[in-house]
Amino acid sequence: MTSSLSPIDRLLGIMRQLRNPDGGCEWDLAQDFSTIAPYTIEEAYEVADAIADGDPAAICDELGDLLLQVVFHSQIAADDGLFGFDDVANAISDKMERRHPHIFDDARTDDVRLQWEQIKANERTADGPQGALAGVALSFPALLRAAKLQSRAARVGFDWPDSDGPRDKISEELAEIADAASDAARHEEVGDLLFAVVNYARKLGVDAEGALRDANIKFERRFAAMEDRAGGSLAGLPLDAQEAHWQAVKTSERA
Repeated sequence: MTSSLSPIDRLLGIMRQLRNPDGGCEWDLAQDFSTIAPYTIEEAYEVADAIADGDPAAICDELGDLLLQVVFHSQIAADDGLFGFDDVANAISDKMERRHPHIFDDARTDDVRLQWEQIKANERTADGPQGALAGVALSFPALLRAAKLQSRAARVGFDWPDSDGPRDKISEELAEIADAASDAARHEEVGDLLFAVVNYARKLGVDAEGALRDANIKFERRFAAMEDRAGGSLAGLPLDAQEAHWQAVKTSERA
């Protein structure tokens, strides 16, 4: 279907019609911010998957799905008289110009990263007194949020001087798990262990979220190869036979 509208105006018009009480889509009309939020997160991950696959067509397609989420939220807000898509676009434009004064205001600096962090800190305090950890979204994946909290704490000096501290902390947390006397205590100590592992990864310059994502992919690949070696399924095989397949797959990958 051809249209004389710009691509973004065409998309905005489609969403307005989908949300129109007179002839719109029943499902789209029933949605609100909270019901759409999980789809927004899902679409962001699908963009990341497409990028990891190196598929430009898929990246384009998934970016469209993600853009639709922004348009959807904006239309929900417009329907409630809160704000619209233009407000969203103007707000991020204002923010990007404000955070890049060395580009848009000719405010030259020798340390662009420091300037960026200072501007962000000023933005947070403009909303009222807040601590160093304020604004780290609860909806982040847990490993990513842990790394961000640790990085924020490190900016004010609350950090190990090197990787030895968090490495020793891992051993300490493992011992505390072994000593835990209840399910609740084990739950807490396992959380502390994972937090310590993220801290260790951060000190090594490793993205814990990305590392675990890659480890998941590697496990899936190796497990599928094990199943192939076993004739399609590992069910019923004794553990030592399964381990033999696992080691054979690892050896094959190294080769």
